[in-house]
Amino acid sequence: MGNSKLYKGSLNTIILKLLEEQGKMYGYEITQKVKELTKGELKITEGALYPALHKLEAEGLLDVEVAKVDNRIRKYYKLTKKGVKETGDRLSELEDFIRSMQQLVNPKWNIS
Repeated sequence: MGNSKLYKGSLNTIILKLLEEQGKMYGYEITQKVKELTKGELKITEGALYPALHKLEAEGLLDVEVAKVDNRIRKYYKLTKKGVKETGDRLSELEDFIRSMQQLVNPKWNIS
């Protein structure tokens, strides 16, 4: 996708949606899943991912589980109850936004 700036505002929602579907994930796993789902079109850098994860954790939307894997510490992120509700709210807002953009960009697509 040519303009990754469009994704920047959606990064938190993307993370929340993945965690809703997968249960819990660690950072690198999140970046690879996004890359896989977008067929390599969207690549989330560590510099963008970890600040977003820390912000979501600070907002009480994520819990962190620490596990030792192959003598390394791995942090797994998962949704809190508040995070589950927020994910639903954000996805609903995103769907409304997409519908509005479709109306503006190509009114013939009118999907009600």
